Amino acid sequence: MYQDPILAASAQLVAEARERNIHFDPPRMSAGEKEQLLRTYHPDYREDQFEILTVGPSKGSKVPRELAALLQGRSRIDPAALDLTKADFETDVLVIGGGGAGAAAAIEADQAGARVLVVTKLRMGDANTMMAEGGIQAADKPNDSPAQHFLDAYGGGHFAAQKDLLAKLVTEAPEAIQWLSSLGVEFDKTPDGTMITTHGGGTSRKRMHAAKDYSGAEIMRTLRDEVLNRGIPVVDFTSAIELILDETGRCAGAVLMNMETRELLIARAKTVILATGGAGRLHYQGFPTSNHYGATADGLVLGYRAGASLLYPDTLQYHPTGAAFPAQIFGALVTEKVRSVGAMLINAKGEAFMNPLETRDVSAAAIIRECSDRGNGVKTPAGYAVWLDTPMIERKHGEGTIEKRIPAMMRMFGKYGIDIRKDPILVYPTLHYQNGGLKITVDGQSDVENLYVAGEAVGGIHGRNRLMGNSLLDIIVFGRSAGAHAAAKAASVTPGRPTLSHVEAFHQALAEAGVDTGVLSPRLLPTYNSLGRDF
Repeated sequence: MYQDPILAASAQLVAEARERNIHFDPPRMSAGEKEQLLRTYHPDYREDQFEILTVGPSKGSKVPRELAALLQGRSRIDPAALDLTKADFETDVLVIGGGGAGAAAAIEADQAGARVLVVTKLRMGDANTMMAEGGIQAADKPNDSPAQHFLDAYGGGHFAAQKDLLAKLVTEAPEAIQWLSSLGVEFDKTPDGTMITTHGGGTSRKRMHAAKDYSGAEIMRTLRDEVLNRGIPVVDFTSAIELILDETGRCAGAVLMNMETRELLIARAKTVILATGGAGRLHYQGFPTSNHYGATADGLVLGYRAGASLLYPDTLQYHPTGAAFPAQIFGALVTEKVRSVGAMLINAKGEAFMNPLETRDVSAAAIIRECSDRGNGVKTPAGYAVWLDTPMIERKHGEGTIEKRIPAMMRMFGKYGIDIRKDPILVYPTLHYQNGGLKITVDGQSDVENLYVAGEAVGGIHGRNRLMGNSLLDIIVFGRSAGAHAAAKAASVTPGRPTLSHVEAFHQALAEAGVDTGVLSPRLLPTYNSLGRDF
């Protein structure tokens, strides 16, 4: 129940229009309509919010201003002051990041017989994987196929995906589901054991597998347990702040920093896997974010300074439905599954203004248009929003559907006196996913030999927009692949003399280009204190 009289009156208008809207089937937009909408309203098209890189392997590329400052920032360390010959850790495969991609990579590398070490900035499992809600795609039903999955994802990504990466993603998806099931992930099933699948935005078939609306948490729980049960060593609260190369330019480890004591540590490795996640906590263009606290683009900075190029670094995903009220959960993800099970987006006039299953970029742009030029947004304490008519779900599918299918959403809003079974909720786009990232080959290796990348730090898998459910899929497919290939490569690697000369060279290039962003990178943690001090 909304206490604010303006919000209460607007919610009542939504309720009165529900019977009309429930039978309204808005058509999908044409390709031309989508293109015009995106160019006019999507944040990725705001030219004043981007900069051109002037230093590094992707010189000339356009990136968000906040990211440019970090990519062209100075290292946190003085390379000349460290003795790299004295290692605190030595391993075959060093996995940097403790989310879903890092865990999947560690499991496969361990399965291959390699010595594995996981280092993670926060705790094992503190990652965007844990916060993912809606589900994971896989074409494993009789009326579907990997080819159809490919077409949906390729079109949804504006035909820009790296085709070999996308082909790998969709063809290995069914086996990824079976692998997760074998580890103990409890997917939603019918009484006879058949997996329940639903639609997501941009999908032409029902291929979304879920565990209620906490799919990522269930997957992360299972992967974390498997890592720990295997006895794979994990170093928590320890961040990688620089990659180590050998004299031939191959990746050979990392400089680590204890997040509590700031002690510097040296980890030597034969191969390294970057699985550091996304960048939402950089709050591009001032947007709120659904990301976990440590999502500050560390992997992009480390890889870039070591010589790895970027792909589509100018493309971000603004999830169309971030919580816009109350303030305590501002920006928190309202899973797309809420729409896939029947809720519709409604403006301040009580009108359903778009098909609820358009792709995420189109949906986000349509909401921004509704709240700006059209003047149909609902005024909230933080700005403007639109309604997501959640009571429509049970009007369509019967009482108990919400508690059964999206219980986490019901609990999240219920804490603040909003019963989503009876009351619609207010939403607005939230910074959600890093579409671009480091460029990799199909085996997961970056431009830097022996440096592999998996998960959200990768660019090219999804093109310029990602469909729902393909991120939980890519952390499994490419996390496992990176782990297997890194372990195989480590078996034949003899690292050379460790060096940080690439850091010195990068600093020299910055000086020659006259670039001084005034920041140290990677960022490590977001800056929310009143003094604005970086970590």
